[in-house]
Parts: sequence; C-alpha cells; structure tokens
Amino acid sequence: MGTKASVLLSLLLLVAVAASLAAADGSVPKYFNRTHFPKDFLFGASASAYQYEGAPNKRGETIWDAFVRDFKSKISDGSNADVANGFYYLHKEDVQLMKSMGLNSFRFSISWARIFANGKLSGGVNQVGVDFYNSLINELLANGITPFATLHHFDTPQALEKEYGSFLSEKIVHDFGDYAEFCYKTFGDRVKHWITFNEPNVFIAQGYDLGTMAPGRCSKWMNCPAGDSATEPYIVGHNLLLAHAEAVKRFKTKFQASQKGEIGLTLVVGGMYPVSNNDLLASKRVQDFFTGWFLHPIVYGDYPRRMKLLVRNRLPGFTAAQSEMLKGSYDFVGVNYYSSYYITNVPFSNKPAHLSYSSDYYASLGTTKDGTSIGPLLGTLYSVPRGFRDVLHYIKNFYKDPVIYITENGTGQYNNQTTEEGVKDPYRVEYYHTHLQALEQAIKEGSRVKGYLAWSLLDNFEWSSGYTIRYGINYVDYKNLKRYPKYSAEWYKKFLLK
Repeated sequence: MGTKASVLLSLLLLVAVAASLAAADGSVPKYFNRTHFPKDFLFGASASAYQYEGAPNKRGETIWDAFVRDFKSKISDGSNADVANGFYYLHKEDVQLMKSMGLNSFRFSISWARIFANGKLSGGVNQVGVDFYNSLINELLANGITPFATLHHFDTPQALEKEYGSFLSEKIVHDFGDYAEFCYKTFGDRVKHWITFNEPNVFIAQGYDLGTMAPGRCSKWMNCPAGDSATEPYIVGHNLLLAHAEAVKRFKTKFQASQKGEIGLTLVVGGMYPVSNNDLLASKRVQDFFTGWFLHPIVYGDYPRRMKLLVRNRLPGFTAAQSEMLKGSYDFVGVNYYSSYYITNVPFSNKPAHLSYSSDYYASLGTTKDGTSIGPLLGTLYSVPRGFRDVLHYIKNFYKDPVIYITENGTGQYNNQTTEEGVKDPYRVEYYHTHLQALEQAIKEGSRVKGYLAWSLLDNFEWSSGYTIRYGINYVDYKNLKRYPKYSAEWYKKFLLK
C-alpha cells in the first residue's frame, strides 16, 4: 500500500468530487451521509457461508463442494472455497473490523451442512457448527451489531442431493423445515431477522436451467450430463416455495410471539426497460419471470398470470391449502440490487427448437440501446441507480408495499491488481454514493426500506467466477488472508460516522 497520508488525501478528493457531482442538479444534499436516513435505519454489510467460511472439514459436504470438484472447468480459475477468506477462523477479528467501520448490522448465512452434516435432524447435530454460529452471533451482539441470518444461500447439503435430488423432491420441504426450526430454537433468542432463501431466482436459473452453478443441471443440448431445463427449474422453484412456506409457518406458530423476530425471503431484482414501445410487454414478462416468480406466490398465493400462460403444464400448481400457506408468508422482502437491463421482445414460437426457463419469457436482456450503455461501467457492472429506485417502486406498487431490507448491493473489480492497486476502487465509491442517493429518494417517495447491507464486507469466493472478481469493500490478500480497507470501506466509514 502507499503511504497513509497519500491514501487519506486520495479519499478526501474522491469524497469531495462525488459530493460535488451529486449536488450538481440540486436534487440531493451536498454533504450526503447517514443523517439523511431515519435514525433507526440499519447500515451494514453481507456475507455467505460457502463464500466466506472455509473449514470444510468441520461440516458436511455441500452441492458446491461437489460442483467445484466435478465441474472444475466451470469455475473461471479452477478454484474452490476450501479456505475462501478464512472467516470461520477470523470472524472475531472481522467483527472488530465491522465495529471500526461503524456498521450496526451484518448479514451472514448459516451452512445447513454445518448444522446437520447429512441435511437431516435425524442424522444428528454437528455441535462444532452450532458453536461457531453461537460465537459469531454473540460477538456481533457484544459489539452492537444486529445479526441477519440467511438459512440457505445456494449451499444445499450434498447428502440430500444424493438421496432424493434435494429440491427436485417435495421431501425437501420437511427436511428444510426441521433445519429452520432447529435454527430458530438454537439461535432465535438472539437473531431477530431471518431470511429463508437467498436469490432463488439465481440459484435455480444458474443451477437447473443453465448449469453454470451447483448442482450443475441443465438439458443435454446445453451440455450438461443431467437435467432438463424445460421442467426442472419450475419443479425446484415450486418445492423451494413450499419449503419457504413451511419454514415461515413453523417460525410464526412456534417462535415469533416469544422471540419477537421477523422473517422474509431475499430476491435479486433489476429494472427492466423496454428498448421500444414494441418491447413493453416483453419487459413486463421478464419482470414476472425474474421477480414475480417468487414474490407473486408469497404475496398473492399463486404464480403471475403471464408466467402460467407461457409455461402451462410445465409449471406445477398449488393446492388451495398450499396457496393459503404461501399467501402472506413474509414480514419483509429482502432486495438484492446490482444493475438493470434493456429488454427486447423475441417473437413467440409455437414450435421452439428447445424449451427452457431462459427462453420461456421470449425476450433478450441487454445493456445498450442505440449504441449507448444503460449506465456507466463502474467496476464489473453497469451502474443504474434509477433502476434501483424504479424497482423499489415496482415492488411497492405491485406487491402491497412490503417492508424491505436491501440485503445486497455493490459492484466487482477484476482480480488483476496488487494489494496496493486493489484497494483503490473510486468507481465503487461512486457506485455506493449514487445508489444510496437513489435509495434515499425511494424512501422519501414512500418505499418502506428499513436497512441497507452492502455486498460485501470482504473479498470472497464468487461462485463460478472463483477468485477472479472481488466484491469486497475490504481487500483480502489470499496468500495470508490479511484484510486491507479499500477506498470504498473508508468512504462507507466516513458516511456512517457523520
């Protein structure tokens, strides 16, 4: 790293430039910080078990352990998460890092296989795993940091995949319910914010339609050894929704009254903008397949109408009892936002060459219109703050104005820099600054957002990208696992401590 003085000078310049740019149109305050949000608003960062923890020898195998072993070529750098960023062993130091930054909340996920090695309550409890999460939760609370716990962040126990195909079978509903109930009973005296599933729309699209993420299933014409992109995404989504409803039912009937907690589901969302008036319906279809696939059932008890018309008998139906259990099965909605897209209609075909989830909405997603990008390229993503604001309005207006937590937001950087270079991320500073401004505006316009958690606290294993992309606001030197604050971490700290 450069000298401390030069880093601080650079930071001051970055903040000054960002502030002056933000105020250029007079729509936001010149000096923008956390005081522009409600006093009880939660600000923090997010993480996930498989991407962070390492220590696979202290838990059961997950579908991601199997994926990185059996589909190594699908990981950009052929890596695995056996060490990741070492959070399992370094979590107490990392909590101190959070405290020093002024964070008052932290979202982590619990590894199902670290609690039940074979995925089942009947298989016995892995006490070492329970002890780890107790240690983490206690450390967070001792330092004034509110824990958010996600029960499933892509890492299903491999034992259940082997036994009955995990989410391809309705058997998963009972086993996930048992796991969730154990977590409520064990950690719910201290954890008051629960998330059942993280980004099922990504987990399923990548894992069962395209085969680019665990468990690596897709149709043979898409070069997977097993799977069916036309049916499996919808079967998995259906069983996942039923598992969500079961977990929420157990929480609300057995624990919520005494523990005073809340529960929800997290989806990745984006603004979907038609390229022309001819693409307007296509943009609505994409939003139904992308967001409505899971939000519609938990709000209204059924899938979106457009989705049912297009997928037809490949989309399972809910019984009256299932629909009733799903309807209202949330206290809040978790929103992960990264970027937005231009949508172009694809003409409907009665005889498509192949059926798949990704072709069922008859549209293509792009990032340019008439040669102009949808937003500036900041790091690895196009930055579209207006999409953030617009999609929050979409959820408010079409899905009964739910309480929302922003559970992920951020951009990546390519891992082709030294530590000294890697901490310099002015584009990430700009990304966070402009997105927090858009969030503040959405709240002023009525969106009931109660917290914001950046992705991510630390650089980590980024799924199929391996370690080729860094999303952390703190740099991790993977040779020795040392942490170094990036410009974005210093900016966030300054923003929070005002």
